[in-house]
Amino acid sequence: MSIADIQRSAEQKMQKSVEALKHDFAKIRTGRAHIGMLDHVQVDYYGSMVPLSQVAQVGLGDARTITIQPWEKKMIPVVEKAIRESELGLNPSTTGDIVRVPMPLLTEQRRKELVKIVKHEIENAKIAVRNLRRDANQQVKEMLKEKEISEDDDRRAEDAIQKLTDRYVIEIDKLGAEKEKEVMTV
Repeated sequence: MSIADIQRSAEQKMQKSVEALKHDFAKIRTGRAHIGMLDHVQVDYYGSMVPLSQVAQVGLGDARTITIQPWEKKMIPVVEKAIRESELGLNPSTTGDIVRVPMPLLTEQRRKELVKIVKHEIENAKIAVRNLRRDANQQVKEMLKEKEISEDDDRRAEDAIQKLTDRYVIEIDKLGAEKEKEVMTV
């Protein structure tokens, strides 16, 4: 494995950490309806737990309402129950064949709690990126120990890996600042 391979691998993994952060941020609701919030809701479908999106069409009714139209009429109460029992604090209601999930307004206290959650997710992403830096640096040190590279190459590789880490930490901070602003906006 060459230094370029190590750097490429580290960069790909750091990019995946940023993508995971974006995915985690999508679960944090901000008072606006977002169909991604229901991605992890599991529904009991004939004895097996399946994602909500596999038993119903999920869409937006308006900026503050998610609409769910189950493909089978008998799934309506099951879908309602699954959403109620999820940890999202949502209260669905049914009109005909459609389950509507209104987004409640967030209180100031809840907004502050969400900001803490956002900061926690940011810190987890930074830790993941720093761990990837450490692993990449260890691989480079191993190459130096095996005398596959010179000390100058080692120093250059560590500098490049550090610049890569700094770039992704800045990106994480930027995403975090945007999410905090979004959460605190009334």
